Amino acid sequence: LVLWLAWQTPALGGEEEDGEVVAEEEEEADELSDELREEDGVLVLHEHNFDRALSEHRLLLVEFYAPWCGHCQHLAPAFAHAAAELREEASPARLGKVDATAQGALASEFGITAYPTLKLFRDGNRTHPLAYTGRMDANGIVRWMQRRASPSTTLLQDADTAAAFIVSQDSVVVGFFKDLGSEAAQAFHDVASEVVDMPFGVVEAAELFEAYGLSADTVCLYFPVDPERGLDAAELTQLLRVHSLELVMEFTNETSDQIFGAKIPHHMLLFLNKSSSAQLELRDGFRAAASAFRGKVLFVVVDVAGHGADVLPFFGLTPSDAPTMRLVKMDNNRKYRMDQDVFSDAAISTFVQAVLDGKVKPHLLSAEPPEDWDTGPVKVLVGKTFEQVAFDETKNVFVKFYAPWCSHCKAMEAAWEELGERYKDHEDIIIAELDATANEMENITINGFPTLHYFPAGPGRKMVEYKHARDVETFSKFLENGGTLPQDPPAVSE
Repeated sequence: LVLWLAWQTPALGGEEEDGEVVAEEEEEADELSDELREEDGVLVLHEHNFDRALSEHRLLLVEFYAPWCGHCQHLAPAFAHAAAELREEASPARLGKVDATAQGALASEFGITAYPTLKLFRDGNRTHPLAYTGRMDANGIVRWMQRRASPSTTLLQDADTAAAFIVSQDSVVVGFFKDLGSEAAQAFHDVASEVVDMPFGVVEAAELFEAYGLSADTVCLYFPVDPERGLDAAELTQLLRVHSLELVMEFTNETSDQIFGAKIPHHMLLFLNKSSSAQLELRDGFRAAASAFRGKVLFVVVDVAGHGADVLPFFGLTPSDAPTMRLVKMDNNRKYRMDQDVFSDAAISTFVQAVLDGKVKPHLLSAEPPEDWDTGPVKVLVGKTFEQVAFDETKNVFVKFYAPWCSHCKAMEAAWEELGERYKDHEDIIIAELDATANEMENITINGFPTLHYFPAGPGRKMVEYKHARDVETFSKFLENGGTLPQDPPAVSE
């Protein structure tokens, strides 16, 4: 009887429970199958059907995502739209996606450490996927895949086709190679695959070399190929990126990827309100100063009443601050402000050159310190008070650098408060926090949130980055052991 009841138990659970069991079984069966199914035209991939997808699709762009990632959620409709557009034009390129949080083996195999990460698999090759380098929108994805699904260059065989190609658009690139099978020609084709916003032509015919007055392999924009060094793909890519951009860019939703992807080390920004005719006239002097710094400094106009409003908090600005200018170093986000907002081309050029020469100190953001900043168990630091507290030679200071919107920061709030309570009566230990989105320090760059730094007492401005478990007991062991865990060697950076 007991065995009979046990056998019948699943059938006695009601329709809803049965439905759940069946659904779970179907999901498990799908996960274990090599069948390829789609969501919104995008292949849903996992470890059991990944090889089949590679074998059936010559070009497969795969997005490795996390379901909770906001950037992934934002990309999803554009990714689906791109998939549909590629299918409509009968392209051999297909798009797929992998939940990297559920498919740990695939995430580990392909070194996925951030979301979303896009990789292109070509001709079933699983070992050497190509990193996606295009814009993260539907049009950018489609153009990037189209360039890889068809020849990246147009062969120009006679004078008429070459002349027509050269005038076909404002910016074109023509490579002259006596041997299209040479390493230099292959490097040119590789660059053409990357720079999808510009047409590329290639020439081999001797009569065209003569017609254009060339005797050696040359790339135009006239870029002579060093016979000993060959063609440096990185240098050519950067040159083309620089010259494919307008001299002065406007920061919009359509241009933001180009601006950040240009890899130009400094950006000079003019913040203005486009609804003001007087402010619009300031662009003339801004443009006049830009040409001397092409390739070194990217000049960008930001409309504070339009798309540019989203970047104002990063600079500590509001729309009422326009017109104003800032220069930012892209490698460390250091910002520089002119002493006064003089908008002549001469004043702008002088300021930019002074920054490049290291003669201008960065402008550091700082909020105003709260009146009760040091009354609670966790001290609230700002840029103006950070130095005097963190580098107090009589105190051991443990600081959490956070962002108000960061979910990881919010998750450890309770532990940090408890840590503050535990040490609030220790005269030589201070537990503190600083909003790193509103405050900046001259010699400390925060690249992720939360970041924890320990500043031990004593001379020398020492700093130790904390990289261990984020719980109260581990924090306490770290503090009690003088800035290291018992099993760790000391790691102090100046």
